[in-house]
Amino acid sequence: MARLGKKPILVPDSVKVKREQDALVFEGKAGKMEQGIPLGVEVNIEGNIITLKNVISPEERKLYRKTEALQGLTRRLILNKIKGVSERFEKVLELHGVGYKGEVQGKKLILSLEFSIPMEIAIPDGIEIELPRNTMIFIRGIDKEQVGNFAATVRAISPPEPYKGKGIRYRGEYVRHKAGKTGAGAAQ
Repeated sequence: MARLGKKPILVPDSVKVKREQDALVFEGKAGKMEQGIPLGVEVNIEGNIITLKNVISPEERKLYRKTEALQGLTRRLILNKIKGVSERFEKVLELHGVGYKGEVQGKKLILSLEFSIPMEIAIPDGIEIELPRNTMIFIRGIDKEQVGNFAATVRAISPPEPYKGKGIRYRGEYVRHKAGKTGAGAAQ
C-alpha cells in the first residue's frame, strides 16, 4: 500500500486551494498554479487539510498497478505546488573558468564561455534570473520542474570537466578531478 500517499497534507494559511473539475488550483503570494488529478485518485479538501484516496477496487488494482504510485506522486506534486506558490524554488549555478561570465539583457541570458561567440538563452515565462556577480546565476520560479529544467539546460551548455574543473556547475556540486598525464611519455 502507498503509505506516503495516504498522509494528509497541511495547507498553510497563506495558500488558497480550490477544486475545479479534475484539477486543483493553488494561489499564494508568489503566484497561481494548477495541478491535475489522475484517474483512480480521489482528493478531499476539508478546511486546510488535503487527503488523497485510492478509489480503485482491489480486483481492479491487478489491472492498474500504477494507481498506488500515482497517489504518492500526486501528493508530492501537490506539496511542490504549495511550496512554489508560497516560497518559490531556487537553483544556483556557478561559472568556473577564465573569462566565464554571464549577464541578463531583457529576456535573454548571455553567457561568455569557451566559445568564440557568447551563448544566448531565452528566459522562459515564469523564470526570474538574478546575477549578483557575473559568475553566479540565481534561477527562481514557482514551478519546481520548470526551474530545474532551465538550470539543467544552462548547465548542459558547458558541464564541468574533470581535468581543470572549468564549466557551469550547481552551487555545492563536487567535481572529481582526474590526474593529468605525467612522466616521460607525456613530453613526446
